Amino acid sequence: MTKKRKHQEDFQKVKLKVGKKKPKLENATDTTFKTKAIQIPEQLKEDGVLPTQNRKLNIKDLLSQMHHYSPGVKHNALLGLKDLLSQYPFVIDAHLSNIISEVAAVFTDKDSGVRGAAVHLLQFLASKIRAEQIAPFFPLVSAHLSSAMTHISEGIQEDSLKVLDILLEAYPALLTDRSSILLKNFVELISHQQLSKRLKNREKLSWMLSVNPNRRVTSQQWRLNVLTRLKKFLQAVVDGSSEIEDEGLQEQKDSPHSVRNPIYISWKVHANNQQHIQLFENGGLRPKINSSFRLRSLASVMDSAEKGLSSAENLKGFIEIIIPLLIECWIEASPAQSAPILGNLLESEYQQLMQQVLSIIHLLWKLTKRHDETYKMELWLRMNYLVDFKHHFMRHFPYSLQETVKHKKKDPCKGNKYCMTSSNSVDHLLLNLTLCDIMVSLASTSTLQMDSGWLDMIRKFVTDTLQDGSKLNSKQVNRLLGVTWRLMQIQQNKVATEPLIKAVYTLYQQRNLLFPVRTLLLKFFSRVYQKEDLRTQRIRSRSKVLSRWLAGLPQQLALLGLRNPELSNQLIDIIHSAASRSNKELLQSLQATAARIYDPLDGTLVLLPAEAQRRLVQLVYFLPCLPARLLACLSRCCIMGRISSDLAATLIGILHMRSSFAGWKCQVQDNSVNDVDYFSFLFSTLIGFSREELTSLQGIRGKPHISQTQLSPVRLYLTDLDQFLHHWAVTEVI
Repeated sequence: MTKKRKHQEDFQKVKLKVGKKKPKLENATDTTFKTKAIQIPEQLKEDGVLPTQNRKLNIKDLLSQMHHYSPGVKHNALLGLKDLLSQYPFVIDAHLSNIISEVAAVFTDKDSGVRGAAVHLLQFLASKIRAEQIAPFFPLVSAHLSSAMTHISEGIQEDSLKVLDILLEAYPALLTDRSSILLKNFVELISHQQLSKRLKNREKLSWMLSVNPNRRVTSQQWRLNVLTRLKKFLQAVVDGSSEIEDEGLQEQKDSPHSVRNPIYISWKVHANNQQHIQLFENGGLRPKINSSFRLRSLASVMDSAEKGLSSAENLKGFIEIIIPLLIECWIEASPAQSAPILGNLLESEYQQLMQQVLSIIHLLWKLTKRHDETYKMELWLRMNYLVDFKHHFMRHFPYSLQETVKHKKKDPCKGNKYCMTSSNSVDHLLLNLTLCDIMVSLASTSTLQMDSGWLDMIRKFVTDTLQDGSKLNSKQVNRLLGVTWRLMQIQQNKVATEPLIKAVYTLYQQRNLLFPVRTLLLKFFSRVYQKEDLRTQRIRSRSKVLSRWLAGLPQQLALLGLRNPELSNQLIDIIHSAASRSNKELLQSLQATAARIYDPLDGTLVLLPAEAQRRLVQLVYFLPCLPARLLACLSRCCIMGRISSDLAATLIGILHMRSSFAGWKCQVQDNSVNDVDYFSFLFSTLIGFSREELTSLQGIRGKPHISQTQLSPVRLYLTDLDQFLHHWAVTEVI
């Protein structure tokens, strides 16, 4: 074969014919594949069954519009979300994470309308979402809130306060857990750091009030708005701390962990050795261990920045920053700056700003009391701030409120643009009382001589207010009595305390006092009496006013009756406490009023509920004398069924213990119960009728409830089953 022939065979060209398929190449890749469809009906139907609002948009559509560049679209999306979630509340649980993240993201939106719609939507969501539901997403909400509070735009800062109001109202515990960040934001809202060269070398930064002329409100109004929220925030911190006790009238606890468990004793069971009483286990007290070793709590593992105001160092640091700023706010609103010609008279706006300043300081003082080093904190506060407080706060004390009223041209004082008229409002009283509370907390017995000047001013103000306090509400009275109690602890001699007790008693004698006010006064007198009773063992000087108050309690109890059972219970508790201490004045008054209290027809005993009846029956044991008239009243109470059979048995047992047949080995009080009167009580109760009723029944003939058989001349008195069972139980006891 020739060479040319061989080349043609190697590279032979295939000729394609028209109408026939192209042959496959030897190295061709097979690209064919088979598919099968997977059908999920529920997923395919999901978008179709999602609830929609009036614009036919579901939750996903509305949330996607939140990222639109147009403010109008975002505003309409927020309005649509509120409309959709109000119609279908179950959507909130299904899409809670997306809703929270999208709504929180627009806290810092540039458009005021979008921010306003977000605030309204957040207000709606707060009423639908519980704290435990939003807790996992609250760090995100808090981060967006902090970003809004520190934003450069004044409008965003103003709207951030509205968001803060909603969160404080709905989720105070979650918000106060992030106090370290939010407190710094509050400071930055009203102040800025000083950048002077001479301050650069200082370890602690100095802050000064800032003025922004671009705001829609004045600088004082803006500070008032911020301080109002700061006061609410600190109040939430105080309320969330279980270790802080309310000052003034609450009973002092032995320790923060003290829990008193009431124990009920049945003397019958106890006498048969079937009930064992554990006194120390139910007393609520724990043994004191003289050791400096303490177990580390879980809270100590946290960083100091995460502890917030629960750390003493953080609290001191915040006080050092905020107190100078508050004093600057006070100086701007003080009478010397606002209206020099008025002396200590305040306009309403200035009074509100000063009230917020004092309220914040008062709450900070409360927070200092929960630390173990309480005395050191009080000493530190006194050393750093007493001089400034005396100079600025006590300079125009006491303060009174003035109203600025614009008058028409025909008014007599038309020559003046404004005419000052004294206000009849008592709102200024809370300002003065808060100031008194702050200042008195800085005083002590050891510093009495140095502080006598301003303490006398406070004592005079408190006395005058109490003597003319018919229009006070419970909040004002609580603060007023708290200051009074503190003053009595600082100076405990009778010359100083007697005028204060007399002033409180003057208020107590006022008629038509509100029930909370009356309760506060009773608690105050009870606490003063218990404190005095402990002290009189070595200092025999009882207060005459306090003795007069105690002597009037039984008569008040007899007159009160069933009109206010809760107040009656409080009176009974105080009377029982004083009677158990053998108070002479009270026992004499109780003896004189006993016939009215234990009257079987309309006495206090038969009108009050069962628990109060039990306490009144126990008071019989403390009466100095049990005359025949009183025993007759008690017998009628047992017979008529006005008290239960168990209570009647208790009463009979008490009378037996007071009689000469109780078998006392020691000498008992002579002539407390006459033997004849005691047997007369027993037989009268055993018969079930009084002498008058027996005479009346013997004269009745032919009545349906009197039956006589032919076998016996004895006439029987028919009774119902309840009356028979009650009398049978009393008969067994006798």
